[in-house]
Amino acid sequence: MKTAVIDGAQQLGGLCILRGCMPSKTLLYVAEVLHLAQKGRTFGLRIPSARADLKAIHARKKKIIGEFADYRLQALQSGKFDLIRSHARFVDSHTVELSSGRRIRARFFLIGTGSKVSVPPIPGLAEAKFWTSDDVLELDFIPPSVIVLGGGIVACELAQFLNRIGSRVTLVQRSPNILRDHSTTASVVVQQAFVDEGIELFAGTQLQQVAAERRGFAVRFIDDGKLIVRRAAHLFNALGRDPNTAGLDLAAAGVATRPNGQIVTNRWQQTSAPHIYAAGDCSGPVEIVHIAIQQAELAARHAAGVKNLRPVDYSLLLNVVFTDPQLATIGLLERQLEAAGRRFLVASYPFNDHGKSILMDANYGYVKVIAEPEHGRILGAEIVGKDAGELIHCFSGPLAMGATVCDLLRAPWYHPTLAEIITYPLEEIAEKIAVPLPKPPRRKRRHAEKRA
Repeated sequence: MKTAVIDGAQQLGGLCILRGCMPSKTLLYVAEVLHLAQKGRTFGLRIPSARADLKAIHARKKKIIGEFADYRLQALQSGKFDLIRSHARFVDSHTVELSSGRRIRARFFLIGTGSKVSVPPIPGLAEAKFWTSDDVLELDFIPPSVIVLGGGIVACELAQFLNRIGSRVTLVQRSPNILRDHSTTASVVVQQAFVDEGIELFAGTQLQQVAAERRGFAVRFIDDGKLIVRRAAHLFNALGRDPNTAGLDLAAAGVATRPNGQIVTNRWQQTSAPHIYAAGDCSGPVEIVHIAIQQAELAARHAAGVKNLRPVDYSLLLNVVFTDPQLATIGLLERQLEAAGRRFLVASYPFNDHGKSILMDANYGYVKVIAEPEHGRILGAEIVGKDAGELIHCFSGPLAMGATVCDLLRAPWYHPTLAEIITYPLEEIAEKIAVPLPKPPRRKRRHAEKRA
């Protein structure tokens, strides 16, 4: 299909590469290395001093991200399609007008305009010169103190980064727990790790006012019925993101949106105007890169008339939070199954009773497996702990293939590894399933190793 890409951003590359996944994970890994060096005494190491050099960290991050962005730019300029450096808005359902005044007509459109920082109606917030995640990712100095508004993924990941490089961090969350889209059990583990590291954390609050002062900012909020005031040199607004659709004039194209600007789509990513598709953050239902890719590929194939397509399977949804400990989930989780009235079996095992995690001093968290009770087919998994984002992929292939807990137990699991911890909840469920299936010999657990 003859294709044009319209992008008016100052720098090409997209949110993930320039101001999202890649720069944030670069900084988070640096903070993890620093954290391990600072707790060297735990491992019997004498490390006299370990401090963050933000100018050097920033330079390294810019170099790495620059290489990623250059690669993406080369792909965009490859000549496989027309690259138009402009913004666009709909004039009618088949025509867009560029910021240059030029008009372009097309048979199909795919909207992938992403999201932008949300500014909720909290008194004083809109007027305050707050930081966004863009600003935090560009820091080349260590802020003395920061108040973080929000408890979502971005808020939590960057709050821990700021704390580990040496800032005094206060995190104020409106929901009862941070990471509210995840289970309470999982979020409480991460919350405890934050408190143990020295982050001052308030959850279940009511934000009253944000005010700029001579030496920074003051935030007033209700916590446990009491008015609390916290001050800091800087304010980081991480209260979520909104679909970036306001400038598209979607009404002119007959494209329906929800009140927050999110584009309504069907299972083929079609909007209310069937020849106009949408994918990614601007349409949801989740803001995850690999899901956006799946949605966009589905939309393009559907527009091209490819046969035998299947919608995106959200029962295989994979999600990772890169805090320390990490939090990762895949598939259907307990609250979803309970809401649907479906029966399931669940088993978990803690990291603080597993050999490899203990020797790594990685004791926060657990592995949880969820399966259907008849044959033990895996429905989902939740991991909170060291390298959870890597470990969760042990379930990706098996879940997509409809594997059972016994199928996974037939596979070899090397000892001692972090991944080996997954076998413990698998074995527990295997013992409970209604229809017995062949099981391998039981693996040694920590208490058995102690006896030996």
